[in-house]
Amino acid sequence: MSELSHRILQRRLELGLSQEELAQRMGYRSKSSITKLEKGINDIPQSKVEEFAAALETTPAWLMGLENAVSAPPPGFEPLPEMVRVPLVGSIACGTPITAEQNIECYIGVPAAWHADFALTCHGNSMAPTICDGDIVCIRRQPEVEQGEIAAVRIGDEATLKHFHRQGDTVMLLADNAAVCPPMIYAGPQLNEIQIEGRAVGFCRGL
Repeated sequence: MSELSHRILQRRLELGLSQEELAQRMGYRSKSSITKLEKGINDIPQSKVEEFAAALETTPAWLMGLENAVSAPPPGFEPLPEMVRVPLVGSIACGTPITAEQNIECYIGVPAAWHADFALTCHGNSMAPTICDGDIVCIRRQPEVEQGEIAAVRIGDEATLKHFHRQGDTVMLLADNAAVCPPMIYAGPQLNEIQIEGRAVGFCRGL
């Protein structure tokens, strides 16, 4: 039995698939083709390796013995996404950039697909139930956001997470929980007090 045949058998059993089920995934009419491949009776064409990898939820490199670990998770588990590290910003020093060294508590891993630039820990329940006290909210840095999006808005030496609305020369920052935090309204010279740091693109919540 070749390494490739052995790994096809191993991975099929790990996934709990029968030979018939793998045959169906591969588009074969019967399990006999799978039986012969797993026993090493028939060779597997290079062109079929990628199809087997997809059917077995792994990579061609693993099937050919070039990787030690199977990239796919066990049945019922979601694969971990590609992760990147971003700074978790704590108390913000007035007048300094939000990701200045003195503002950074640590670096955390977040999904790369979020394209986040930094993260903030939410304090209070003004955005509950969407965002709760203690949630870590990931922010993509951008100077403007669409109407109604959740933005990280800097007010002096504080950063707040609110729905951003602009009507003419008036900006309203709205909480999900109005009973806890009434609308924050800025107009005229007051607009100089606020600065959009970015848009909320995801959050992490502990169990």
